[in-house]
Amino acid sequence: MRFEDRVVLVTGSSRGIGRATALAFGREGAKIVVNYVKSKKDANDVVASIKKADSDAIAVKCDVSQENEVRTMFKKTVEKFGRIDILINNAGIVFDLPFSKRTVDHWRKTLDTNLIGTFLCAKYAAPYMQKQKYGKIVNVASTNGIDSYNPDSMDYDASKAGVILLTKNLAEELAPDITVNAVAPGWVNTDINKELPADYVAKETERILLKRFAKPEEIANTILFLASDDASFVTGTILVADGGYV
Repeated sequence: MRFEDRVVLVTGSSRGIGRATALAFGREGAKIVVNYVKSKKDANDVVASIKKADSDAIAVKCDVSQENEVRTMFKKTVEKFGRIDILINNAGIVFDLPFSKRTVDHWRKTLDTNLIGTFLCAKYAAPYMQKQKYGKIVNVASTNGIDSYNPDSMDYDASKAGVILLTKNLAEELAPDITVNAVAPGWVNTDINKELPADYVAKETERILLKRFAKPEEIANTILFLASDDASFVTGTILVADGGYV
């Protein structure tokens, strides 16, 4: 198994891409920290599934936008497992609203979680990884942060563009012992997209060469590649997983 005895922290892993990623690491032998902010039940369900796969896991509540909570989360991780090898910065929020109804509070909440949360988790993971001279950080960005004309999610798009640039800067800052990469998914079948209008989904699906949205497990597999030693010579890279969006 590629990740046997590795300790992996996946933020926002009680559902969606994060959940699929935590479960995939568990199947590969890793010890998992399942981070959540709202649903303890969902997080515990993920932990139970990982344990059924003969791996170990704990659930830790933490709002990644709050520095004290992030510091405590990493302390709990190391107290439980003795180390932290891999960080997956997946936690994210989005508010789909017209420009005229968007507020400063929407912007702050989005940037605090998506961008500052990614920074904070990397900040508190890095010292442990540097001490052991090994670490992998994978940030979940988005194709919205690369080329987007979508005013209804402008703060989300800006936050993901920030994650992409943060990834490149962290790759330089933390080299050579820690690799830092990002995956930029396109459309994915997750809860966050369930409320999209059917005609909009149909129109967007036509723009995808593979003619469908991704499964969360497909993005998880991409994340696992970047976190694995198969990608040992990859850092500062943004891997686009959008099914061929044109």
